[in-house]
Amino acid sequence: MKKIGLVVEGGGMKCAYSAGILDRFLDDNISFDYAIGVSAGSANTATFLARQRGRNKRFYTEYLNDPEYLGIKNYLENGEVFGLQYIYGTLSNSDGKDPIDFETLMANPTDFEVVATDAWTGKPTYFGKDMIKQDDYSIIMASSALPVACQPVRINNRFYYDGGVSDAIPVKRAFEKGCDKIVVISSKPYDFVKNPEGARVVYKNAMKKKFPNMITAIDNRHLMYRRCSALMRKYEKDGKAFIFAPSNPPKMSTYAKDKEIEEELYNLGLSDYDKLRDDLQEFLN
Repeated sequence: MKKIGLVVEGGGMKCAYSAGILDRFLDDNISFDYAIGVSAGSANTATFLARQRGRNKRFYTEYLNDPEYLGIKNYLENGEVFGLQYIYGTLSNSDGKDPIDFETLMANPTDFEVVATDAWTGKPTYFGKDMIKQDDYSIIMASSALPVACQPVRINNRFYYDGGVSDAIPVKRAFEKGCDKIVVISSKPYDFVKNPEGARVVYKNAMKKKFPNMITAIDNRHLMYRRCSALMRKYEKDGKAFIFAPSNPPKMSTYAKDKEIEEELYNLGLSDYDKLRDDLQEFLN
């Protein structure tokens, strides 16, 4: 029997798209042997594995105006544009407003990994599901900690930043874990080409004392992303990868705070899935 993997890219608020795709997977009872998520894509994947249809969508639409969720006020008070502790702690914990179904997540037989970037080395670290504890989603916070926009997350006396800095589309990792085929959900259009990061002076000044290797990782991020994209397309050409990518995405940034745009992107995920549903079933079977 073939081992089928799922790879879910990050992208901040753009990940409302993968929320739509993942809800359609739940509608059609599609499961995977292995799943790996990056940044916000790791959070979306966790909710998918907890089988909580609609929960991801709520995180992109219903909590946007919570002052602790996203914004400059949060950055000035807590040093974070995204309130990671609020999103993946206060809201998601068992006593929160929208808790993740921890028991279902942990009981799901899918082998689940989360990508984060080691702040000292600038290299990817892959955390397994065994690192998740009740009301402790640190590995998802780490995977989502955008450099400069967020503080690094401490796990076992090491510090971590967003996994998208070092392995944005971890298709290579999925095949290293024994997958025969993978389904990839990208947050970018199919023909997207990543450019070098802007505002180098900002992240250089922020990182140079504590985490100089992060500067190199961010400098080379566009090259890493292009390698990931090329490998993803190679596997697609070889019949080993099936790619979902936004067919007509609205213009928006990683930090978008617009409920209507998020709804539009989520619905695009639903409609893109519906168009490709038969092709996906043929690929999986």
